[in-house]
Amino acid sequence: MSAQSTAVSTVKRKRLIIVGLVVVVLIAMFFGTKIVTGDGAAEGAANFSAADYASENWDSEILPGILDNEHDLLEVSAAIAADPAAAAEEYGVVEGTSAPVYTVTFSGVAGPVAGGIMPVTVAGLPEGVTVRVQVGPAINGTAIRDASGTVHFPQFTNQIEYQDVGSELNNIVKTTVLDGFDSAGANGRTVTITGPFQLINPASYLVTPVEIEAQ
Repeated sequence: MSAQSTAVSTVKRKRLIIVGLVVVVLIAMFFGTKIVTGDGAAEGAANFSAADYASENWDSEILPGILDNEHDLLEVSAAIAADPAAAAEEYGVVEGTSAPVYTVTFSGVAGPVAGGIMPVTVAGLPEGVTVRVQVGPAINGTAIRDASGTVHFPQFTNQIEYQDVGSELNNIVKTTVLDGFDSAGANGRTVTITGPFQLINPASYLVTPVEIEAQ
């Protein structure tokens, strides 16, 4: 055998050895890797209960966090009118790219309920600013979920779970805060309210109450 043939054979053997090693490594990686199937992922998502999360964290974390962030409505509204960005930094809670959420406390005269919304006339607000309060039966939005600053999207598997938690927290407001509150009977009376609103419309605050009382 010529020197050239010997060199070619050596190169071929080296290539075969390298290919063999690669195959061995790939086989080892395959058997050493835990494969999660679509069914497994679905099972993990199915095990999450937004209702359980909301009920387990409401009294211990979420409601205390909301109340820790409360400020007088007139103080907050004046700050928003003067400098919205500075107001958000000082008084608001901001989740991701969402509009800031403010938790406020105030007293005012309740108006007639329409569509689950109770208007409240609050003396001293900047001209043109109105206050409305969600009294159910439908409670919408994510102000309750975001107001404590303790519930964040990365805690959940996906957007659906995150949204479901917001809905379940709204349900807790209906059953623990608004159940027993006579919104029709409050018409014309002074009400005292604490709750968050998300600054979607700077001329109209839609508050979701965590505390509400008619005098």
